[in-house]
Amino acid sequence: MATMTAAQRRAAERAGFDAYLAECPARQLLDRIGDKWVSLVVNALADGPQRYSDLRRRLAGVSEKMLTQTLRALERDGLLTRTVTPSVPARVDYALTPLGAGLLPLMRSIKTWAEQNMPEVLAARDAYDTRQATPTG
Repeated sequence: MATMTAAQRRAAERAGFDAYLAECPARQLLDRIGDKWVSLVVNALADGPQRYSDLRRRLAGVSEKMLTQTLRALERDGLLTRTVTPSVPARVDYALTPLGAGLLPLMRSIKTWAEQNMPEVLAARDAYDTRQATPTG
C-alpha cells in the first residue's frame, strides 16, 4: 500500500477523493469493502452484536487469523466496534457502528445478487470453459 506524504494528503483533501487515482484513500477503502470476508462479516452483524466465536462458526471456511485481521481492519476504519466485557474468559462482542450500518444495505444487496444469479454465472463459466477447451484452427 503506497503511503502519502503530508503534502499529498493535504492536496487530496483539497481536491476531494478520486478512487481512480492509485494513491487515493478511497481506493484503499474500496479494496477493504470488496473483500469477501468483509462483506460476510458486515452481513453477519446485521442482526446485532455477535461474539467472535459466533462469527467464526457462521463464516464457514474463515481462518482465525483472517477473521481477526478482518475484524481489526473494520474496527480501524470505524465500521464496527469491539466491546470487551471483563469475565473469565473475557467476552468480546462485535457490532456495526452507524457508519458500518450505512454500508449494510449495499453489502446485503451484493450478497443477494450473488446468491440469486449463481445459476447464470455457473452456466456462463461452463460455456466459457467449454470454448477454451475446444481447439480452434
